[in-house]
Amino acid sequence: MPSLGRLHLITDTRPGRDPLTVVRAALTAARTDLVVQVRVEDSATDREAYDLARRVLALCDPYGATCLVNDRLHVALAVGAAGGHVGADDLPVAAARRVLGPAGVLGATARAPGAATEAVAAGASYLGVGPCHTTSTKSGLPDPIGPTGVRAVVDAVDVPVIAIGGVTAERVPALRAAGAYGVAVVGALSAAADPARATAQLIEALTC
Repeated sequence: MPSLGRLHLITDTRPGRDPLTVVRAALTAARTDLVVQVRVEDSATDREAYDLARRVLALCDPYGATCLVNDRLHVALAVGAAGGHVGADDLPVAAARRVLGPAGVLGATARAPGAATEAVAAGASYLGVGPCHTTSTKSGLPDPIGPTGVRAVVDAVDVPVIAIGGVTAERVPALRAAGAYGVAVVGALSAAADPARATAQLIEALTC
């Protein structure tokens, strides 16, 4: 698996958002420390997902940043992304690993130690763990697990844990202290007045 960046940016394709502008800004500040997870709305067509992923990959390549595709692993393969990420309602991790092959980066969502160990045993390269805090980006999520919940997962697995859900630069130190390898964000960058500056603040918090 290629070296995994500590800051994961999940594209925000809700109406009124401009994911490519945010990706460009984040790349200038984070470079190889950035992983871009291309996520589209459920209503988006595969062609729309493919077009966005292709453009994001073209932005990432000059910086050596990693591009993944969430949920739609066939799109990840079609554009030549480094891999993908699957959630609880997507393909099972073992099936996703068969799709991507042994070398692809495969992220999986988990919020408890039991599910986390199962995901790793099935072939997950890293885990997205949360929600850590309350977030308005995605509806229908379970209660936040906080840094304590992150620590429980970290102690159960030997792969990088990426904390997600309501992450801000101010909350990063507590998540890092809980053992999180990195963090994933959506609104912290997509809603920022200056995404490059917000990225720099997150990177500083992750590396200090």
